[in-house]
Amino acid sequence: MSLQVFRHWIPTVKDAFDRTLMVAKFFCSLHVTNTFLCTCALAMGPSMLPTLNLTGSLVLVERLSIRFGKMASGDVVLIRSPEEPRKVVIKRIVGVEGDAVGNEEATAVVPKGHIWIEGDNKHNSRDSRQFGPVPYGLLEGRVFWVMWPPEDFGSVGRKVENISLERLLSGSIFSSAGCQKT
Repeated sequence: MSLQVFRHWIPTVKDAFDRTLMVAKFFCSLHVTNTFLCTCALAMGPSMLPTLNLTGSLVLVERLSIRFGKMASGDVVLIRSPEEPRKVVIKRIVGVEGDAVGNEEATAVVPKGHIWIEGDNKHNSRDSRQFGPVPYGLLEGRVFWVMWPPEDFGSVGRKVENISLERLLSGSIFSSAGCQKT
């Protein structure tokens, strides 16, 4: 007799369970995608000018290249900072293991299992020139697409793009955050 009272609740409970299961599957899929396939990151600061915007670029980062060892010189990568492990930074790979990197003053050979990273804005970047080669284990992924700002929408190439004087003077790269147009 007592089960008869709850019988009208069975469809409602079943529907709630099905919806909860669907939401759980969605979040599990989102977590797996974010952890193993692709994620997005916000890049702010001057170190990757002119490739990325000073005031912030929303970028897509694919994680498969690092899993299959497909990183190459010229790739823009998201890495865990060797100096501050809670922080991630975006830099360009300048050398992979075995490459000789440096300038006319000093040259270093990148050791096995490491990469050499530098910002595109060499005068305002903290990178391998200060802390040395970075272990592969700190790589988070390869930046392949800029989502925001709209004027930069598109793929991130392997080489520093040539920036037009008009774009530089229009202020789309530099903002009022400490930089002035001349």
